Amino acid sequence: SLKVNYTATNANIVRNYFDNNAIPRDDVGIWHDYFDVGQTNNHNQQIVVNYDLPLNKIPFLSFVKSSYVYTGDYSWTRSSDAFATFTTETGQVYQLGNTIQNAASHKLNVSFGMDQLYKYIGLTMNKKAKPASVQAKPTLTAPPKPGEKVKNTAPAKPNTERTGLGKFLVGFATMVKNVQVNYTQNGGTLLPGYLPDLGFFGTSRPTLGFVFGDQSDVRFEAAKRGYLTNYPEFNQNFTQVKTEKLDYSAQVEPIPDLKIDINADKTFTDNYAEQYDVSPDGTYNSRAPINNGNFSMSTILIKTSFKDSDDSGSLIFDRFKKNRFALAERLALDYYGTTNYPRDAEGFPIGFSKTSQQVLLPSFISAYSGISTANVETGLFRDIPLPNWTIKYTGLMKLNWFKENFKRFSIQSGYRSAYSVNSFRTNINPSPVDSKGDFYAQTLTSNVNLTEQFNPLVRLDFEFKNALALNVELKRDRTLNLSFDNNLLTEVQGRDYVFGARYRIKNVTFFSRYADNAEGIVRSDIILRADVTYRDNKTLIRNLNFDNTQLGGGQNIWSIKVNAEYAFSRNLTAIFFYDHQFTEAVISTSFPVTNIRSGFTIRYNFNN
Repeated sequence: SLKVNYTATNANIVRNYFDNNAIPRDDVGIWHDYFDVGQTNNHNQQIVVNYDLPLNKIPFLSFVKSSYVYTGDYSWTRSSDAFATFTTETGQVYQLGNTIQNAASHKLNVSFGMDQLYKYIGLTMNKKAKPASVQAKPTLTAPPKPGEKVKNTAPAKPNTERTGLGKFLVGFATMVKNVQVNYTQNGGTLLPGYLPDLGFFGTSRPTLGFVFGDQSDVRFEAAKRGYLTNYPEFNQNFTQVKTEKLDYSAQVEPIPDLKIDINADKTFTDNYAEQYDVSPDGTYNSRAPINNGNFSMSTILIKTSFKDSDDSGSLIFDRFKKNRFALAERLALDYYGTTNYPRDAEGFPIGFSKTSQQVLLPSFISAYSGISTANVETGLFRDIPLPNWTIKYTGLMKLNWFKENFKRFSIQSGYRSAYSVNSFRTNINPSPVDSKGDFYAQTLTSNVNLTEQFNPLVRLDFEFKNALALNVELKRDRTLNLSFDNNLLTEVQGRDYVFGARYRIKNVTFFSRYADNAEGIVRSDIILRADVTYRDNKTLIRNLNFDNTQLGGGQNIWSIKVNAEYAFSRNLTAIFFYDHQFTEAVISTSFPVTNIRSGFTIRYNFNN
């Protein structure tokens, strides 16, 4: 269950053809200093540890399968000759050092086989047969006469399958079929200005943990031990990168033929960079630290998905504006520790005005996710990703009318929503308040986004007995971008209506010399497809400071696609296509545009 793989590569440069003045020597032959291994130019190593966690060896956890993978990387790179040292005007020589970096990856995968768990605790569709209290004695019978049939007198197996309410309750209790959880953490550190060389096989400096990928901070200890350059004007960045990703999924079947796929994910990336110098006493001094990153997490906005929102007004946006006062009061109470705090001219607590990032962010999340102002999280980041889903139902085919008229019939719906911060940075401003008098947040960002997709909201996919297949689909989407720089909310709304048809005309015959047979007869099916799509999208710009909503853009797009496909042979296929698209802007900033593409495609497959 435990596997460890270690690899290392060393690239050396042999300089025996130079003399002490770095001038090439003419007397160097092939065998001169043959066993001189030279100096290391770069060194790379990696350790990979795979471990299957033995949780399934415990009887009541036998349904759990989990594995852990650790990957640790380390590299040492020698500085170029041109930048290895620096000599000042006074003649003092500084060693600029080499560059070391490492990386670590932790991956944990856990799967739960729920059927095995249900079987272990006795939640199955079959009842356990009761043991017989008295064993029946064998009955002695005369041997059969010639030609007489022998009756099977073996006792019938008891019918132990659950029925009725018991079957429904067990099915509902065991609706979760499989669960998968994956967690990945990646980290990396780059430290320039590193003075020590490598040994013959590698090194254990600056620490053995760092060499095998450990992300513990080694800057201060390395400086104390004299491992870092003491050049005061050194300007290469020490950097650290950290990425975390969590996702989980599950398959749920509450009733037969109704399948729900649940999934959720979260991604967090943090980048840190700084310049540094080392004091004569070995003290590491951090200079100009910069921290930035991004964040994304699945969420749920369905409580406000179907609320009216257009250029004439939006109840959700109005709620957003009203939420600001309640959130400002909540934040001020946490900051001041009392309700007796100073207020501005509009009644908001000093330091938490109506345009403060710390007030706007939770007000925005509260309004558009439907969470009360008392329960919404006030920080920029969230801990647990909320589930999204895809639902598919095929049970209508059990009804007689559907069996008589359709080959297949399914209903499908899908939902996906996310909260994202495209870029954040740590506040390094020494002042506690900004130019507006608001308290700075610990982490600053220019904007946050909420996205939502019903893809599809509903989709009917069915095929008649006569080979005509149809699908009808409705999609909805919206994107909300809140800018903290100009206090504008940009809302993009989209609606898609899709109708598709597919029909197969069987055994259409042509006479052609390219036929695969000697008779010159080509017999194949013509496959006809047609798709009609209408998309309506518009962009609304809402201002938090003024009662002013503007229609910023959008389009109405009609699209018609038709094609017919006929296979002349296994390798040769002809396709006729016609694509017609009409686009009209919702505001008079551009002319309507029509695009038409039509023609034939001849496709030849050279494979057998």
